Amino acid sequence: MMDIKTYNVIAEEGLAEFPKKIYTINQSQRPDALLIRSQDMHKTPFGTNILAIARAGAGVNNIPLVTATDMGTVVFNTPGSNANAVKELIVAMLLLASRPVVPAINWAHKLGGADVSLQTEKGKDHFAGTELLGKSIGVVGLGSVGSRVAKATADLGMKVIGYDPYISVEHAWQLSSDIPRAETLEELLEQSDFVTIHIPYTDRNHNLIGAKQIEQMRDGAVLLNYSRGGIVDDAAVLRALDAGKISQFMTDFGTPALAANKKVIVTPHLGGTTEEAEVNGARMAAQTLRRYLETGNINNSVNFPSVDMPFEAPLRLTLIHRNVPNMVGRITTILANYNLNIDNMINRSREQIAYTVIDMAAIPTEQFEEIRTELMTIPEVIRVRILKNPITFQ
Repeated sequence: MMDIKTYNVIAEEGLAEFPKKIYTINQSQRPDALLIRSQDMHKTPFGTNILAIARAGAGVNNIPLVTATDMGTVVFNTPGSNANAVKELIVAMLLLASRPVVPAINWAHKLGGADVSLQTEKGKDHFAGTELLGKSIGVVGLGSVGSRVAKATADLGMKVIGYDPYISVEHAWQLSSDIPRAETLEELLEQSDFVTIHIPYTDRNHNLIGAKQIEQMRDGAVLLNYSRGGIVDDAAVLRALDAGKISQFMTDFGTPALAANKKVIVTPHLGGTTEEAEVNGARMAAQTLRRYLETGNINNSVNFPSVDMPFEAPLRLTLIHRNVPNMVGRITTILANYNLNIDNMINRSREQIAYTVIDMAAIPTEQFEEIRTELMTIPEVIRVRILKNPITFQ
């Protein structure tokens, strides 16, 4: 049996992905894997017994990736599981940026007396807005969310400009050929009435939109950040709002200073907060965990290379190790000393870490620990697992 420890509220549909004959949920003091959402793992200790951490969501800034990698703990996320939810919220925010719907509703609720209809008719001109049709929108980041935002806003009749120097082939194919892509961020900013950010937070992206970039934007433009805090320099935004350079800032990542500014609309991290997104994320995270725990295959990891090899032999050996020369040779030499035949093998690396999967014939159970112990004597080896076939994963 393997135990999965959960943090936060995980949708039952996700937990149901773990068969009770193989898994328990929150029943062990030494769980095999963690399934989380927003839990801050920087402040939550986890031991080397944790084989994997799956985040039901795209962002993993709440997980210490360097520590996890050094411990041989594979970290997964669920890219795209909340993409539709974020896309729909962006559409809603664009509409709110163009039409003062909320102030109009608040005004109407304060009306009283028998002439409410007449008052409404006379007062509505104070809440005139503009239309999105024909306006230009720059979409920074064309991944799971950005590509959907680009399509949705194009369907609304907006002129879409995309920018993503790191776009994957998969997402490139999903984009309409009618959507032009800017060569530089500056080019996008100069042409956009609205700018919406959809890239992951990295050290390289910190304050990607700062004072210099805001100065490159059109006067009166609207800026939206529904990606991650830290990508936009909030202080620079507030200065630009006060100066009238940009007209509105809409974000899911509020601060007291932002919330106090009337030209800022702060939503309380609503991007992926829908019932459907939470179910999608939980299911995807659970399926990813199962695939790794039962087959050793890695998909959607943010700190380890992707490996997907059919499990067709009686046994599978998986090794997490440092990415240094001759590791495969040292590993196979030990196996050869036990007269073990290798049926299939794959080795993949990602920066300083590597992952080797070896399928082989059956061996006596009593040899498992002996082989594992000898492989662990290689200084660069971090973790060794021996998996038995058949696998119940569907």
